[in-house]
Amino acid sequence: MSGTASVPAVEVLSIEKTYPNGTQALLPVNLTVQEGEFVTLLGPSGCGKSTLLKMIAGLLEPSNGRLLLWRKPVEQIESSGHRLSFVFQEPTLMPWARVQANVRLPLDLAGVPAAESGPRVHDALAMVGLDKFAGHLPRELSGGMQMRVSIARGLVTQPTLLLMDEPFGALDEITRNKLDSDLLELWQKKKLTVIFVTHSLYEAVYLSTRVVVMAARPGRLIEELRIDEPCPRGPEFRVSTAFSRHAKRLQDSLLRSSGGVEGALA
Repeated sequence: MSGTASVPAVEVLSIEKTYPNGTQALLPVNLTVQEGEFVTLLGPSGCGKSTLLKMIAGLLEPSNGRLLLWRKPVEQIESSGHRLSFVFQEPTLMPWARVQANVRLPLDLAGVPAAESGPRVHDALAMVGLDKFAGHLPRELSGGMQMRVSIARGLVTQPTLLLMDEPFGALDEITRNKLDSDLLELWQKKKLTVIFVTHSLYEAVYLSTRVVVMAARPGRLIEELRIDEPCPRGPEFRVSTAFSRHAKRLQDSLLRSSGGVEGALA
């Protein structure tokens, strides 16, 4: 990284979103994410988790407020020596293209020459355990493998900030748990900053260094909880007393959010 450890990776400064029809999707939100954190946004449908994530990515304009990545506007992130990638809920792969071409797409769009993009695609696929499937078509892969391809496509640009919008929500529990563990390993190995959206409090406990709980109608941040547990976290963590304790705290917070608790994080 660029030696800016004291500079926050993400600063959300009184960001809000009101749609043209007058619907207020997000009350003013303030959130700071430090470099190297794994922060999860947790809350019910309609609370603005994906809206907030898309604004951080620069995919959606806020109605008010400011958003900084390493103290620069989103569109200037590369001038800070950093890059971001966004992984969507669905793999969104080109069905006619081989795995390697799907992963290479961001590099092609950036004009990266083949001599450089080839090794980077191979490395990204190896990181998600799919280097032997480079020549396959998406339809020849399972749902979990397709999502791995999507993650590899996100990693091929060598990001420092990875934004993930419920990427494992449609997968079975066994596959989801495996990908959660793989993601944690990648986060540590690549020293990423991750902001992750989920509906699952158990996934939030397993993955996060910090969980930000949101409430709906209108969307707002109501509470944050730190998951002060060491990594790596294996299957034994999921059945530990510590895991149950954190899950209970999050469950109580979600119940408060559904009960219309007022307020927002400072």
